[in-house]
Amino acid sequence: MKRTVKKSPVAVKAAPARDTAALEEIKTLYGFMQKNSLETIDYASGETHIRLVRKRPNVIPVPVLQTVQAQTQASSAPARPAEYAGDTVNSPLQGIFFRAASPSSPPFVREGDTVKKGQVLCLIEAMKVFNEVKAEFDCKVNKVLIDNGKPVKSGEKLFAVEKR
Repeated sequence: MKRTVKKSPVAVKAAPARDTAALEEIKTLYGFMQKNSLETIDYASGETHIRLVRKRPNVIPVPVLQTVQAQTQASSAPARPAEYAGDTVNSPLQGIFFRAASPSSPPFVREGDTVKKGQVLCLIEAMKVFNEVKAEFDCKVNKVLIDNGKPVKSGEKLFAVEKR
């Protein structure tokens, strides 16, 4: 019985000097991939052909990164402002707090604004869905208690208000 052995491209060995040059090319290409957030890159030069593929897990990175950053900042930074004694508008769910519909849009409300019942105050992003937080009563916004883009918990105070 005759056996045939297939050699994969990885198993084929080149001269040591060529291996070092190829390794340096691979390192340079991988650095380029990371810098430019590429998932695949093909490179050919002479007899050399290199294809690099990075696979990413099926995870939504933005909220995770913001949560991790918030946790590390919380341990080193001072805690959020002390409890506010007056009336407040609280977060109805856990997510990321946004004062405006987009980074280039003006905030829905500013400190000192008078707000009518049902008016949108902010957005809370949860699982890539933007949920409007509306005023439950007529009021004046005295202070915004959360920074834009920061994670909030359900029930956390968002705005210090004065009922009208």
